[in-house]
Amino acid sequence: MPSIGPKCHELRINDENLTWRIIYRIYTDMILILEVFEKKTSKTPKSIIDVSKQRIKIYEKDIKGWKK
Repeated sequence: MPSIGPKCHELRINDENLTWRIIYRIYTDMILILEVFEKKTSKTPKSIIDVSKQRIKIYEKDIKGWKK
């Protein structure tokens, strides 16, 4: 999902009555789950994109603190 950032993807899961989306980012040593939500339209809501971007920033800030 380039609208969120590099190495970000969306997994679609069809349940019996619902369609779920998992937005995640791939790192060399892990996968970061950014958001899980029920998707009812073809376009990802702006609020989901915004919160996913914010979570990447928080994670990368925290991980840099760990490596010091």
